[in-house]
Amino acid sequence: MSKLFNPVHVGRNTLQNRLVMAPMTRSRAQFDGTPGELAAEYYSQRASAGLIVTEGTQPSDDGQGYLTTPGIYTDAHVAGWKKTVDAVHAKGGHIFIQLMHAGRMSHPDNTPHHRQGVAPSAVAPGTGMFTAKGVQEIPMPRVLTNEEVHQTVQDFRYAARRAVEAGADGVEIHGANAYLIQQFLAPSANTRTDEYGGSIENRARFAIEVATAIAEEIGADRTAIRLSPGTTMWGIDEGAEGPDLYRYLVAELGKLGLAYLHIMHQGNEPLLTAIRKLWKGTLILNRPGSPRDQIGADVASGLADLEAYGQMVLANPDFVERLKTNAPMNDANRNAFFGGTAQGYTDYPTLSEAQGA
Repeated sequence: MSKLFNPVHVGRNTLQNRLVMAPMTRSRAQFDGTPGELAAEYYSQRASAGLIVTEGTQPSDDGQGYLTTPGIYTDAHVAGWKKTVDAVHAKGGHIFIQLMHAGRMSHPDNTPHHRQGVAPSAVAPGTGMFTAKGVQEIPMPRVLTNEEVHQTVQDFRYAARRAVEAGADGVEIHGANAYLIQQFLAPSANTRTDEYGGSIENRARFAIEVATAIAEEIGADRTAIRLSPGTTMWGIDEGAEGPDLYRYLVAELGKLGLAYLHIMHQGNEPLLTAIRKLWKGTLILNRPGSPRDQIGADVASGLADLEAYGQMVLANPDFVERLKTNAPMNDANRNAFFGGTAQGYTDYPTLSEAQGA
């Protein structure tokens, strides 16, 4: 495990260790998408992680899926994020803002313009969405026209520029977890017959265009992407050719010289090994639900350069120190994951606080 605590160069940044705070939606932003008052405290508490990847942050009104998630496309958003970024930097940390367009995983009641969600095709995910009125069925999405697809790429580009204006060290494109980019990748959600649908190359086109545009705008060494090959949540099915799609996509993204590739692993070990061989740059690996005794194994084996953790970092602001000293971990309060106050957000005790109580 000791290798985890060694510095590592990622993009233009030298990180203090190889541990990453995975992106986690917390739904505590203001209704206009400005990060909430406690966001700076929440993220800076966890600045001892080598890299913080923020919660999914929408690049446009159309990109919002859930209630009170943050944005990064208005002056108010930038000002709010700057407080958070500055607080993380003041403690010696590094932070990438994750750009997340929810696509069809949205409800009109949750967005600023109250419009129907957008997607590559008119295919509903077949699930509900929490709104202020309770859980409601997600409606059929509106199909993005070819021109709107191009505009969405530009929305990502603009949001990346605004993230850098806020002081972020970079951005991570959310290409995972059944949101817009993965909707383009999956034939179950993408039935288009134009240049964005059909073949593997066409279905991967949108992801590559987004990554290319952002790399052009802020530099490839400040641009990263997260993928979750094999995800089957919310109606996503990449089919038998899914592994071939990711081999193609990873190889094409590799030509851009991005800061890192972040894989949320779904269990296909041969594909993960293939991705490791294809990707010549920095690879971050997130194995959801991985037990504590496996922390550091992927870095030690060379399968990953960094490892990302979610709930354990959420519940333990001093996650790195607890690992170093083999100290017990706080348990996460699942009832406080989404929305609410400081409870279950900024009130988790550090080891020293718990011992002094």
